[in-house]
Amino acid sequence: MQDLSPTTAALAGAAKPPKVGFVSLGCPKALTDSELILTQLSAEGYETSKSFAGADLVIVNTCGFIDDAVKESLDTIGEALAENGKVIVTGCLGARAAADGGNMVRSVHPKVLAVTGPHATQEVMDAVHLHVPKPHDPFVDLIPAAGIKLTPKHYAYLKISEGCNHRCTFCIIPSMRGDLVSRPIGDVLKEARALFESGVKELLVVSQDTSAYGVDVKYRTGFFDGKPVKTRMVELCQQLGELAAAHGAWVRLHYVYPYPHVDEVLPLMAAGHVLPYLDVPFQHAHPDVLKRMKRPASGERNLERLLKWREACPELVIRSTFIAGFPGETEQEFQTLLDFVREAQIDRAGCFAYSPVDGAAANALPDPVPAELREERRARFMAVAEAVSIERLKRRVGATMQVLVDRAPAMGRKGGVGRSYADAPEIDGTVRLLPPEKASKTLKVGEFTRARIVATEGHDLIGMPV
Repeated sequence: MQDLSPTTAALAGAAKPPKVGFVSLGCPKALTDSELILTQLSAEGYETSKSFAGADLVIVNTCGFIDDAVKESLDTIGEALAENGKVIVTGCLGARAAADGGNMVRSVHPKVLAVTGPHATQEVMDAVHLHVPKPHDPFVDLIPAAGIKLTPKHYAYLKISEGCNHRCTFCIIPSMRGDLVSRPIGDVLKEARALFESGVKELLVVSQDTSAYGVDVKYRTGFFDGKPVKTRMVELCQQLGELAAAHGAWVRLHYVYPYPHVDEVLPLMAAGHVLPYLDVPFQHAHPDVLKRMKRPASGERNLERLLKWREACPELVIRSTFIAGFPGETEQEFQTLLDFVREAQIDRAGCFAYSPVDGAAANALPDPVPAELREERRARFMAVAEAVSIERLKRRVGATMQVLVDRAPAMGRKGGVGRSYADAPEIDGTVRLLPPEKASKTLKVGEFTRARIVATEGHDLIGMPV
């Protein structure tokens, strides 16, 4: 047998790289934080563990927005402590205070090793290094240019800013994530290009307030590929559209407040540079409720703007979220909300019964709506919203649509599941793809196919690949 060289022998006898367990909870903004941490862990030689028990340490990225999310986060931390014992907590819940003014996570789980707030990659890594030293200096060329992603390979989230300048009375996100901080536009576009070059076919732009991108830096000019680009939503969409077109990909916008300058994006949608899809968090429609919420627009102006947007881009799809049972909400105000959903023809709508989150200013408002009535109104809202959505879906029957394939069992010959431009992953509907009629036609995950819509099925469409 040939003797091992000293270098080979050293490598052969080296200890296995430490493993880190990771749980990511909450919204896509939290998911992008998780991806940054995982990318750094991978760059430094850490491996990920599929179980708590098999890890040297566990990181839990938490959500702290509503009570159910808080409970899920605290339960997950408890489970990780029980099965592993060495737990680092990060994310929105890490920034929340307990009733006594102390840290909420530490008050419930005092044995956690460290607690940080959101977008705190370096603080998390410092805590990891303290308890599980890094195995080696990073070999950056071993890490994909797009970083480590938690989404399927064919779509990814792109976070363009952090924090929010609004002070909505039902929300505590600014107290956890701070005021708006826009990422340099050159950095955003470089990340987008790396994602497209890695094979991403759908880029989902996320932030707390996408329309406000660049407000904090007064829309200053940045640079991408040596060319000046203004740090503003419209210019960002123009550049992303060009990158997407070069790679045959989609760009989808989320968390878009209905500010006047959003009108400038509609021609880009009509021309196919950006998907004609807007995720607009209206929350309510009655002006008095919106005033109590401290939302930045009135219901009447929102309806006018929607009509104007649809004139500019008839294919536009609108998704939104609403709150039922906000403190002081009267039956008349709630009926105004139902009328708005019908008149505005909201394609996709979600609704939360108002939740009195600790620390939210709305908790101090008079005339709270009883919990049973809040839930009853949420159910009534969803019945109306679903009826509107289903009727709008029926208009798709007979049309041929481009579909991005998400799942394709049996080598794609027995059909699959995909999404049209009208469907964001995990929150909207899907297109159930029937087995292709042509024997030569196969469906591949992460690729586009054309499908003729033959029927609807609840919130979903049924399509025949063509």
